[in-house]
Amino acid sequence: MKYTAQDFKSNQEVRWCPGCGDHAVLAALTRAFPEISEQLNYDKERYVIVSGIGCSSRLPYYVNTYGFHSIHGRATAISTGIKVANPDITVWQACGDGDALAIGGNHFIHAIRRNIDINIILFNNQIYGLTKGQYSPTSKLGAITKTSPYGTVEHPFSPGMLVLGARGTFFARSLDTELKLNQEIFVEAANHDGTSVCEMLTNCVIFNDGAHAGFANKEEKEDRTITLRDGQKMIFGKNRNKGLMLAGRKLVVVEIGKNGITETDLLTHHSDTVDSGIHSMLINMKYPDFPVALGVIRNVKDKTYDDNVHAQLLEVKSKATIHSMDELLNSGSTWEVK
Repeated sequence: MKYTAQDFKSNQEVRWCPGCGDHAVLAALTRAFPEISEQLNYDKERYVIVSGIGCSSRLPYYVNTYGFHSIHGRATAISTGIKVANPDITVWQACGDGDALAIGGNHFIHAIRRNIDINIILFNNQIYGLTKGQYSPTSKLGAITKTSPYGTVEHPFSPGMLVLGARGTFFARSLDTELKLNQEIFVEAANHDGTSVCEMLTNCVIFNDGAHAGFANKEEKEDRTITLRDGQKMIFGKNRNKGLMLAGRKLVVVEIGKNGITETDLLTHHSDTVDSGIHSMLINMKYPDFPVALGVIRNVKDKTYDDNVHAQLLEVKSKATIHSMDELLNSGSTWEVK
């Protein structure tokens, strides 16, 4: 049947704070699922949403699919088990920067390394929201929080660089308010075979309001972010007059029409490039020196863990000399006890 976004909305009251960025991510996801279902011929019963602990982990209650609300930091382990046990299931994981990258950090990087075919939505508001405002692994150096009243003295994780370091095959980043772009990202993630990590830069209006405001505010966003699309030139700005080029081995921001620079001189985005050099540069771009990169940054093909497991099972079965429990119990040396 042909689904609509309404088909994926549950009857539960959404209990996120008014103004929380999670609302917009939920809206984009419920809009993406009908498109995914149509493209991949999925029925609604094929979806499972897994979460850990945190504000974002309430998401399974708000989507009309199967769901599993697991424990703190263990959502990736649960997602892995579900996918390996039933490879026909499409697994979506909702987790926060604290849940996934602190206590759940080990599960996170190893799922990516194994390239398990799951879709991870990483809500990154740079704070622990549910437990009332402690700093998280992505909080900025010097951030003043409930547990760092004089400012954090720790350097934050870059989720994108963690993905690359773990040999990740798919990484995308976006802002919570970019509903259309987020819908596109989720559809691409669903079509990707392997672990897809979608970092959503969300705003916590209570404990970390304006965490991304330096580049995400409506007035300057077009000049301070760049939306990457595969096969298109890296152009940004309100007037579409800025772009990215390579100067030696470094990215530089240039102005089209200045010093003889034309669109043809600009870099073209190739998310499917196996070499992660340019992808690493794009992930590391920070305002004010560079625009913050949004969209699908990396999307490469590789073998998946779940496919390898099931291929191995078929091979072992084809060569097995024992095919039942009775044959196993009566194999080798046996004794009859009277």
